[in-house]
Amino acid sequence: MLIPGDQIERYAAALRAAGRRIVFTNGCFDILHAGHVRYLAAARALGDCLVLGLNSDASVRRLKGETRPVNDENDRAEVVGGLKSVDAVVIFDEDTAENLIAKVRPAVYAKGGDYTRETLPEARVVESYGGEVAFIPLVAGKSTTNIIRKAGKSERRNTSIL
Repeated sequence: MLIPGDQIERYAAALRAAGRRIVFTNGCFDILHAGHVRYLAAARALGDCLVLGLNSDASVRRLKGETRPVNDENDRAEVVGGLKSVDAVVIFDEDTAENLIAKVRPAVYAKGGDYTRETLPEARVVESYGGEVAFIPLVAGKSTTNIIRKAGKSERRNTSIL
């Protein structure tokens, strides 16, 4: 379910009032792959519901470059929101999820094992109210960048025989 940014604070407060343990994660989720699916399932297992902050198209371009995202934010939100592990999606435009986390106040903030507490500005926000930061191991060889690279090589091979 896609939650508008101006309603996420109220949505999260209702979950907490109902006694639900909120897990939050965020990212671009540009081309969904098995690594994403496993990561989100592991994040969801840390609590009762998973709220996913999805970087807007403008944010992805700032973080990943002008050729990204491959899929627009509405398509990415629909695809990732369709996973059984994801309870809610909220699109945000900032480069970090610090402001969004301050609104959601999750019990657990989950990120991939390629981050550390020191490289994660959101960790300070989560820990300021007593929340937990959890790092989930990456799935080796699974990444959007690898998919794009492989697709580019395939495209070059196919055009060279014409």
